[in-house]
Amino acid sequence: MAKNFIDLHNIRSTKAKAHVEKRVRRALTEQPIHELQQARYLSQEQLANVLFMEPDNLSQLERDTDIYISTLRSYIEAMGGKLDIIANFPDGEVRIKQFTEINEMQLNNDSIPVT
Repeated sequence: MAKNFIDLHNIRSTKAKAHVEKRVRRALTEQPIHELQQARYLSQEQLANVLFMEPDNLSQLERDTDIYISTLRSYIEAMGGKLDIIANFPDGEVRIKQFTEINEMQLNNDSIPVT
C-alpha cells in the first residue's frame, strides 16, 4: 500500500527535516533564468513580446551563460522584478550600486555629463 508523503516526512529526524527544508529554500531562491520565467507563470512568447524580441532569440538568451547586465536587467524587469547585484564575502554582503546608478543616469538624459 502506498504511504502518504506527509506521514513519511513526519517520521524523519529533526536533522533530516532541516536538511530537506534547506534544500527546498535553496531550490526556490536559486534558479536558472529559464526556470524563473516558468516559475513566474510566463510563457516564452509573452516574455518575448514584452522584450520586443523573437521567441527564438529569447530562448538563446536563456541558454547563454555570459550575458550583459543590462540584458539580464531587462529580462528580470519584464517579469515584474528588480535586479540587484550582491557580492558575498565571508564577513558579509555588499550590494553593488554601480549598475543601478548608470541605468538611472540613462533614464534621466539631463544627468549624463556632456563632453
